[in-house]
Amino acid sequence: MSETPASLSIGDAASSLPVKTGTIGPSVIDISKLYGQTGHFTYDPGFTSTASCESQITYIDGDKGILLYRGYPIDQLAENGDFLETCYLLLYGELPTAAEKADFDYRVTRHTMLHEQMNRFFSGFRRDAHPMAVMVGVVGALSAFYHDSTDISDPYQRMVASLRMIAKMPTIAAMAYKYSVGQPFVYPDNALDFSANFLKMCFSVPCEEYKPNPIYAKAMDRIFILHADHEQNASTSTVRLAGSSGANPFACIAAGIACLWGPAHGGANEAALNMLQEIGTPDRIPEFVARAKDKNDPFRLMGFGHRVYKNYDPRARIMQQTTHEVLGQLGMSNDPLLQVALELEKIALSDEYFIERKLYPNIDFYSGITLRALGFPKSMFTVLFAVARTVGWIAQWKEMIEDPGQRIGRPRQLYIGSPQREYIPVNARG
Repeated sequence: MSETPASLSIGDAASSLPVKTGTIGPSVIDISKLYGQTGHFTYDPGFTSTASCESQITYIDGDKGILLYRGYPIDQLAENGDFLETCYLLLYGELPTAAEKADFDYRVTRHTMLHEQMNRFFSGFRRDAHPMAVMVGVVGALSAFYHDSTDISDPYQRMVASLRMIAKMPTIAAMAYKYSVGQPFVYPDNALDFSANFLKMCFSVPCEEYKPNPIYAKAMDRIFILHADHEQNASTSTVRLAGSSGANPFACIAAGIACLWGPAHGGANEAALNMLQEIGTPDRIPEFVARAKDKNDPFRLMGFGHRVYKNYDPRARIMQQTTHEVLGQLGMSNDPLLQVALELEKIALSDEYFIERKLYPNIDFYSGITLRALGFPKSMFTVLFAVARTVGWIAQWKEMIEDPGQRIGRPRQLYIGSPQREYIPVNARG
């Protein structure tokens, strides 16, 4: 859909630029022909004011605190469905019928094992290698083992590659964790659901029977749902950019994992947990809040505010509820970190300093506490994010590949280096 064109005047020249509207959200000015009409580009560091694509997958209204997957509010999906249902929705655009859900669950479950030769990859890493380093390497290597699903022009192969990555990512993540703690790998259990199976692969050992706790499995499932997609964030944009070159899907997802590894993106929940541990007890909160307000102090409260959300992060409410359920099951309702978190949240929602700057608690504020309670070390937090986000990356990659108007990504620049100059032989340079 389009609106009345926008006009742009540069000197004496005027240009007419199309204005496009989406289903919901702000309209956009189409500048794709701007250079041809005016000889000018736009300058937008970080692309924060630029729509790089059309998408039907995820919608965010940061001012109102809204997150929709294919039109469905995130809280309804997290409270009523499961992760594989969300995967189906993101991939195919609609919630599955009971028969479609059963078929999809079956197909994903039958792809959870890794090629046995891939086990040897892990022994090539140092024992203290960061699990994200392992994930980047192993996921990138999937294309060396699954040649029958790398032809991106074949819809069937795209579908198989999608299922394989959703299914195998938890197995790879669990193996990375097991390798880091020196325990034997645990094979997938097809009798368990997606999240319970993941917890078993991470925390069971061959010498003891393991029974997944349904509360922990539900918490893990919710965490996966809440992190499944988040529009055109840094890692998703990386996947799309890599995919625009025609790279195979396994390479594209490895690129997304590498981008997610950055502390400004996937490492935020680890930073929030570190902050809560530094504060330690509720009585020390005033000291740290005062430091956060002092612009001469480099300390900042982690887990507050968001690049997109200027309201309460809709995922944070669900995560807070999940945190209470897990800590209650563990008998940790009086956990000092939780008490610090609750008191900080209360301050953030009532203190004018936080309200004026819209520094509301975000999902990272609570997820670190929950993952710690479930038994995961901080080094695994971003890995779990990658397991969840894989389906979003795949859905976005698939949408891009199937878009007839997609072109290889090629951002422009504002060059501020030396103008053209002549080469001087080395013996003539002063």
